[in-house]
Amino acid sequence: MVQVIGIDHLAIRVGDLTRSKGFYDRILGFMGFEREWEFGEVVGWNNGETMFWITQADAEGRRHKHRIGDIGYHHYAFELAARAQVDALYAFLLEHKVEIADAPADYPDYGEGYYAVYFFDPDGLKLEAMHFVEKEKRRARSAREKAIAGGAAQN
Repeated sequence: MVQVIGIDHLAIRVGDLTRSKGFYDRILGFMGFEREWEFGEVVGWNNGETMFWITQADAEGRRHKHRIGDIGYHHYAFELAARAQVDALYAFLLEHKVEIADAPADYPDYGEGYYAVYFFDPDGLKLEAMHFVEKEKRRARSAREKAIAGGAAQN
């Protein structure tokens, strides 16, 4: 059996690499990512935990605009450390005239304390920034359990 320890990177294809690079430089930079990779038609950002890459779509791909509902990419969610950070990103998105799909709101059907904003990149790909209290509590519980197990192993 193998164990996945995280998602190393996501790579999406874009219609105009230069335009998208500018968009993602602003958005990802605001969220603490740094542009780390740029080679050929690939640009990548890294925040020390996750990498996000864009690549230029080929000529055939550029002929067909992304349509929500097609098979493939639905959206990518960035988990933020606090609800206030979702609001800060929303203000940043408005300031930079980014198209908003859904303003920040609570989504109780998703679980306790799920708060998110949804927006679009220049190609109409949907992105999300969210904070999830329930997930935060699970992580804290898991950390406590590991600490207890570690202490028991030392005795």
